[in-house]
Amino acid sequence: MSLFRLSCCIFTALSLSVASTAVAEVTAPESSPPAPVFTADAHWVNGEPLSWEGLRGQVVLVNFWTFACWNCYRSFPLLNSLQAGLAGEDFRVVGVHSPEFDYEKQRERLLTKISQYKLTHPILVDNNHDYWKAVGNRYWPAFYLIGKQGRIRSLYVGEMHADTDDARALEADIQTLLAESY
Repeated sequence: MSLFRLSCCIFTALSLSVASTAVAEVTAPESSPPAPVFTADAHWVNGEPLSWEGLRGQVVLVNFWTFACWNCYRSFPLLNSLQAGLAGEDFRVVGVHSPEFDYEKQRERLLTKISQYKLTHPILVDNNHDYWKAVGNRYWPAFYLIGKQGRIRSLYVGEMHADTDDARALEADIQTLLAESY
């Protein structure tokens, strides 16, 4: 089995947006790559800088997004729901804002969008795409599930909505990882 089985389709040639979600099965910890260290000089919103050492023992959903991406912001209700629904579990959502356009690098605009979308989870401001490159990401939005040992265990790509097959698969993967011992 390959590490990630990705499939996506282009909704229209004009929008160049990922329309369906690519889903990967949860990989075994020993065959999964470690999550790269968060960029040392990066700025964070909604919290202090995080480290994988500090997140050990937790399942982390890392969401790569940019605020002008409609696929990204249409996925926020699901992220907010997961965060609220799993509040008592060893689960965290961490955002990585990797802007596509220069105006998305403006801190005030980013803060306005974070407030508008009611995002309360910690967000790494990745204006130079340092973390994007470290992970090898290529998509907005992308959802990386990191297991309790700090390893990338699965990847979902594209817009996500509650009560869809993709969302149910993501939730099942989260539950699988939460059930693992640390």
